[in-house]
Amino acid sequence: MKPSRIAAVLEKETKEIARDPVTVAIALIMPIMMLFLFGYAISLDVDDIPMGVLDHDRSPASRQLVDEFVQSGYFRLADTYATPEAMEGAIQRNEVMLALVIPPRFHQALVRGEAAPVQVIVDGTYAASANLAAAYAESIISAFPEAVAPAARVEVRVWYNPALRSANFIVPGLFGVILMAFPPLLTALAITREKESGSIQQIFASPLTPAEFLAGKLVPYGLIAFVQLVTVIVIGFLWFGVPMRGSLGLLLAVGLVYVFTTVGIGLLVSTIANSQVVAMLLALIVALMPSTLFSGFLFPIFTMPYAAQLYARTLPAGYFVDFSRGLVLRGAGLPELWPSVALLLAYTLIVFALAVWRFRKKVA
Repeated sequence: MKPSRIAAVLEKETKEIARDPVTVAIALIMPIMMLFLFGYAISLDVDDIPMGVLDHDRSPASRQLVDEFVQSGYFRLADTYATPEAMEGAIQRNEVMLALVIPPRFHQALVRGEAAPVQVIVDGTYAASANLAAAYAESIISAFPEAVAPAARVEVRVWYNPALRSANFIVPGLFGVILMAFPPLLTALAITREKESGSIQQIFASPLTPAEFLAGKLVPYGLIAFVQLVTVIVIGFLWFGVPMRGSLGLLLAVGLVYVFTTVGIGLLVSTIANSQVVAMLLALIVALMPSTLFSGFLFPIFTMPYAAQLYARTLPAGYFVDFSRGLVLRGAGLPELWPSVALLLAYTLIVFALAVWRFRKKVA
């Protein structure tokens, strides 16, 4: 490849991008909008849980236990009930998510040092929220001041995200998903637009090689994508308050590699599609949808069926999400995260090579 030819394509593409400031503005604004939408709309935190109480004891101890739930900040007392049927009806009407059933002689059992079991009924319609609500309730009951201490007590320490904030988990994952949404689409549309207008025939008639042409296309869109990456990183740290425990320089360096991976996918899509509509649909199917569902952004990959895990490991987004969360939250460095970085480098080279091969085949 001759650098002068790549520079000529790069200059041509830069001028074309400059003539379309609306597209550039949208390309820079849309990732910010996506970050805010996902950052606020997706929350794994559970608080202000509506709870109901069926108190058969009606003693100072039972009232204190209910007060412990309310004072925790996780639960809100929605109503109290006199019968199990009334409590069950409230759960069925979605008025409460958790019901606390305190048995008769609860206070007397505590005074005598006997077991005083308390029943917690959780609406399992939303499984993830139900698990958290049940864990909160178990923690409150086990720490109840008048309860008899168990023979062995388990003390849990949460590392890296001790507050269990959803934003700390969601936002670093969004770095990988957002960059898989827009750069492939922009790059694919740029080349298919030339196919539709017929201007690409001039490229076929020129001495440019496929590698030189695609490299010239890769750089300007890669720089736009890198600006997108820097923007979402800055907003993620400053607005959402996500902690930064690792090296920001390393995050940007590996992010640049990932940027060229995503732009390379757009180049590959453009060699397959002959129209902008087809390119747009392919970019969504190949890039955005898999990165959202199979990158570990929302659902851990190890919880998926084995076939889905194998498919997830063929996608670059998962490796960058692992890298981003490992660096940002756990403070890991290159010695711990180098497999993800190496796979991203390999993925970039393979995608670019496939795009060159496909483009050369079309020229031939």
